Amino acid sequence: MLTPEIINGCIRGNRRSQKDLYKLYYGYAIRICLRYAKNKDEAIELVNDGFMKVFINIKHYDTGKSFNAWISTIMINTSVDHYRKQIKKIRMEELNPNHDLLETDNILSHLNYADLIKLVQQLSYAYRTVFNLFAIDGYSHEEISSMLSISVGTSKSNLFKAREHLKKMIADTLPTAQQKIN
Repeated sequence: MLTPEIINGCIRGNRRSQKDLYKLYYGYAIRICLRYAKNKDEAIELVNDGFMKVFINIKHYDTGKSFNAWISTIMINTSVDHYRKQIKKIRMEELNPNHDLLETDNILSHLNYADLIKLVQQLSYAYRTVFNLFAIDGYSHEEISSMLSISVGTSKSNLFKAREHLKKMIADTLPTAQQKIN
């Protein structure tokens, strides 16, 4: 359990307190970062980078607010920063105005969380980041546009394409899963 002693110890730079905080929140942080990472190793790197930011900035944490929300924001922002580094390597595509963004069947309901994360990790950085920010973390396209320095149209396009790729990957895996059951 997170205690004021752990937080105060982290503010003072006490390694034991930092270790205790890391142990308490590692599972929470890795679940967030796994959604943005392409694999577990990259997620661990994001978690460690995020905890460095936590330890550097913990003096700014408002103890009257939720620590989970505070650390979640740091982990998401660390993942977005990582994405920004990768974006230089990726050419973002603008939304074609003819794209139809209507939702189709919700085939995601056939997967468990771990299976979905594995599929999301297979998406490109651009698609994965926009999908997570919009579909999982609840950011608007305008907010995503600002966070990632892309246009609103690019955000919408990447979300559309991420969903299409996920649908195809799910459709490809469902027959395999059915065969395993039978």
